[in-house]
Amino acid sequence: MTAAPTDNRRRAYWLKTLHEWHWVSSALCLIGMILFSVTGFTLNHASQIEAKPRITSLRATVDNALRERLEKQAATVKTATKGKAELPAELKAWLKKTWQIDTSAGEAEWSDDEIYLSMPRPGGDAWLRLSLADGEVEYERTDRGWLSYFNDLHKGRHTGEAWSWFIDIFAAATLVFSITGLFILKMHAGNRPFTWPMVGMGLVIPVLLALLFIH
Repeated sequence: MTAAPTDNRRRAYWLKTLHEWHWVSSALCLIGMILFSVTGFTLNHASQIEAKPRITSLRATVDNALRERLEKQAATVKTATKGKAELPAELKAWLKKTWQIDTSAGEAEWSDDEIYLSMPRPGGDAWLRLSLADGEVEYERTDRGWLSYFNDLHKGRHTGEAWSWFIDIFAAATLVFSITGLFILKMHAGNRPFTWPMVGMGLVIPVLLALLFIH
């Protein structure tokens, strides 16, 4: 006589718990799901959505004293760190003062005749080259716009460690959201006969598309 009320209480407890986990995880990943859904569409139609890059090119020359110091340092870097090292503080300060460029992140490639720094970023690229022979500095920055920026966020392209952590946390929250949703569907499936056919379609349709149309 007491089995049914006990089962009902247990079912109500688990249903309430699942709903709590479901709404919390959905709240955490809501904005991320909108972002990844929209950028998934734009990436899928990248060839139809034109991006017009804006390129900025700059040239200048460092003074001879700085050039000579860099030339001497290049020999040391090439031997000690196999040609890879951050730009020296003096050169960073010169670039900041001359062009307002932040070069604090990333290692440059040092050779006998030049220093080259690649500065990729979401939505664009940039590079810097300094000739040790004459001290000429070239800088080029490519900006592909906001759409390209958000597409690169979707792919995690040149986004750094913090964004990588966000993607991992977002993926975990989405899994919790999906798995708790599956269990909630299971608990309500008795009163909703189309539950499992709809879930099955969500599996069968992509599998058939992959088998029939992807080669």
